[in-house]
Amino acid sequence: MADVSDAAEIIDVLLVDDDPVVRFGLTMMLRGAPDLRVVAEAGDGAEAVELARRHNPAVVLMDIRMPGTDGLTATETLRSGSPAPQVIVLTTFDADAHVLRALRAGAAGFLLKDTPPDELVVAIRHAAQGRPVLSPEVTRRLIARVAESEQDSRRGAARRRLDLLGDREREVAIEIGTGRSNAEIAARHHLGLTTVKTHVSAILTKLRLNNRVQVALLVHDAELDLPDGPD
Repeated sequence: MADVSDAAEIIDVLLVDDDPVVRFGLTMMLRGAPDLRVVAEAGDGAEAVELARRHNPAVVLMDIRMPGTDGLTATETLRSGSPAPQVIVLTTFDADAHVLRALRAGAAGFLLKDTPPDELVVAIRHAAQGRPVLSPEVTRRLIARVAESEQDSRRGAARRRLDLLGDREREVAIEIGTGRSNAEIAARHHLGLTTVKTHVSAILTKLRLNNRVQVALLVHDAELDLPDGPD
């Protein structure tokens, strides 16, 4: 198989999965790589921790969903120990929250069980060298999750800034977010034009903004339910 030159010595691997058929398949798969050696198999997270302490594997292939101690808990335990094996979370379950928890626990990577054999072997070699391992699909999902998290952060920050406004000022700010002019805002809310201008000035001052475009962008970042825009 490719990439054998990256491995300077035999890499001991611990397989962790509650399905013996899966463990057998992984063993057969890894047996074709001359630099990999399966030293033990575990059927749950607690057994994985015990066997890891006994065999000191370089890499652990860890399932997530198992009876008793799950794979994420076992990963956290293994990575907090010394010496700590590299853990590749290997599962059919690719929920974003599990990816993030596994990585925060110190997992070297996260692969799906349908990862091709050659890619799995290379991933184990990379993990043994301390190199991160993420399947392309998981990487895409993780990037999307980070982007979503950043969007959530922007939304929360924008809403907190708008909370600095009084009720009428907030109404005017939202109207600015729809693209309405001062005259249109005045007509919709039965206000004098001078009053609207005063509110706009107060909004800019309180929010430390320079113009109406910035107000509109802030309103849109807050993702509020906006009234229909001007005709």
